[in-house]
Amino acid sequence: MSGTVYGVGLGPGAQDLLSVRADRLVRGGRHVAYFRKAGRPGQARRIAEGMLRDDAIELAMEYPVTTEIPLTDPRYNDCLAAFYADCTGRLLAIAEAGADVVVLCEGDPFFYGSFMHLHSRLSGLVPVEVVPGIMGMSGAWNATGLPITWGDDVLTVAMATLPEEELVRRIRDTDALVVMKIGRHLAKLRRAVAAAGRSDEAWLVEHAAMPEQRVTRLADVDRVTPYFSILLIHGQGRRP
Repeated sequence: MSGTVYGVGLGPGAQDLLSVRADRLVRGGRHVAYFRKAGRPGQARRIAEGMLRDDAIELAMEYPVTTEIPLTDPRYNDCLAAFYADCTGRLLAIAEAGADVVVLCEGDPFFYGSFMHLHSRLSGLVPVEVVPGIMGMSGAWNATGLPITWGDDVLTVAMATLPEEELVRRIRDTDALVVMKIGRHLAKLRRAVAAAGRSDEAWLVEHAAMPEQRVTRLADVDRVTPYFSILLIHGQGRRP
């Protein structure tokens, strides 16, 4: 019998925000895999620090490219497709040998996560199960101490990697907003928020639910923000 590949959602960053099931799988996993940038420990592995069993066999899946090639360059997809195929083969070999594999996933595995690319390749070959996690954006809006939506508010989730004019349209046309994957796109995002006339409403949350968490109004941000920062605009809809 083949083993199971588990995509385990770790939540926004604090270990006590893992589900009971996720905690059990992470602590009990003999084979533990996670994504990371070359030369870095990886955010998912950092969240799980101190949780893995002493004899755990770790499999670090290192991205061959992150921001070095533009998303619009055909080489970007070709490079990542080959990478995900290689990762799939490594996980498949472990599962076909009869062992389970726990893949550590930041936030929720099915919400803009790299595990999705493994899931689509592994499904039908070996058993694959997903353990939901609290999404990073939930940790971010809770960090502000304000509800993200009221009544009939429409919430839009966008990536800062979108073209500037598309960001302006999305920001202008929604009640509540979450923008992820900011990184080096902060200047573009700031211009888009201003063009949409919503600069006074925007907040930036860095390292949500982590010890270094920081909540700042976008207008007061004067430096490059980490890739895992999230921009928020809270809805102001119907309420009793």
